[in-house]
Amino acid sequence: MENIHIAAIDIGSNAVRLMIKEVTSDFAESSYRKLLLVRVPIRLGQDTFTTGAISELKLKKMVRLMKSFKHLMKVYDVSEYRACATSAMRDASNAKEVIKELKKETDIKIDVISGQEEAAIIYECHFADLLNKKKNYIYVDVGGGSTEISLIVNGNLTQSKSYNVGTVRMLNQKVAETEYNRLLNELSELSQKFTISEMIGSGGNINKLHMLAVGEKNRNLPLKELLRIHEELSKHTVEELIDNFKMKPDRADVINHAATIYIDVAKAVNATNYIVPTIGLADGIIHLLGEKLKAQQLLANNGIWL
Repeated sequence: MENIHIAAIDIGSNAVRLMIKEVTSDFAESSYRKLLLVRVPIRLGQDTFTTGAISELKLKKMVRLMKSFKHLMKVYDVSEYRACATSAMRDASNAKEVIKELKKETDIKIDVISGQEEAAIIYECHFADLLNKKKNYIYVDVGGGSTEISLIVNGNLTQSKSYNVGTVRMLNQKVAETEYNRLLNELSELSQKFTISEMIGSGGNINKLHMLAVGEKNRNLPLKELLRIHEELSKHTVEELIDNFKMKPDRADVINHAATIYIDVAKAVNATNYIVPTIGLADGIIHLLGEKLKAQQLLANNGIWL
C-alpha cells in the first residue's frame, strides 16, 4: 500500500516546528507515523509582545528557517503541507509584510489562524475519541502567546475559545490582568453548568512537566503532582533548570509560567487531573490534511474531479 508524506509547520510565539508524518493511502487513524519533528526557538513573541512588530533580525532568521524546512520537505517527498502562524503573528503590526516576504523568499504560504481556529485544529487530533463519552472535559493548550480552551461534552466539541494568556507574554509581563481574569471567570462559569473532573493538557511545557512529575508511562498528571513539581521547579534559577533538569533555555525560562496557567485553569473548574496525550497544533494540521486528501481520493475513485 502506497505511503503518503504530510507536513505541518507550526509558527508559534516561542518556537517554530516542522512535523512530517507518513500515512497509508487508506488514511486509517492508526496508520499515521511520525518521521520528523524539528523545533527551533525563534521566539517571535519576544518582538511582538514588547515592540508590537517582528524585527528585521527575526525576519531574516525566519527566511533561513523556512528555506531549511522547504528542503527537508523535498527530502521527505512531502505531497501536502500547511503552515500556520498563531498568536505572535496575529498580533504583529507588520504580519502581512512578513508573510509576503517569506512567500517571496521561500515560496511557502503561511496562514495566520485565529485563536478559535487554533483551538479547533488542536482538537482535530481526535484524542477525545478515546475518552469516556459520559464525562465532560476541558482541553487546554498553553502556548507562548495564547491559551486555547475547548469544552468537550459527551464526546463532542461544543465550544472553543482563545485567550491572550501565554508563557512568553507572561515572561515579558504583557498579560493583561483583565484577560487573565476573563479566562478564569469564564472557566468558573462553565464549571457551574458542567461537572468537569479531568482536563486534557497539550503543549511542550505540560509534556515536560508531566515527564518530570510522573514519567512517560502514565498519561495522567494529577493536579497534586503538578503542584508538587511546580513548587520544586520554582526553587531553581533558569540556569539550574537547564543544568539540573536538562531543559532547553527557551523552556527553562517559561515552564513555571506555564505551570501556573495549567494549575489556575484546573482550579477554576475544580478539576483534579490532567490527561497528557503529547499532541499539539502540528498533529491537528496533519490530521486535517489527511482528511482532505482522503476526501479527494474518494471523489476521484467515484469519477469526480475537483
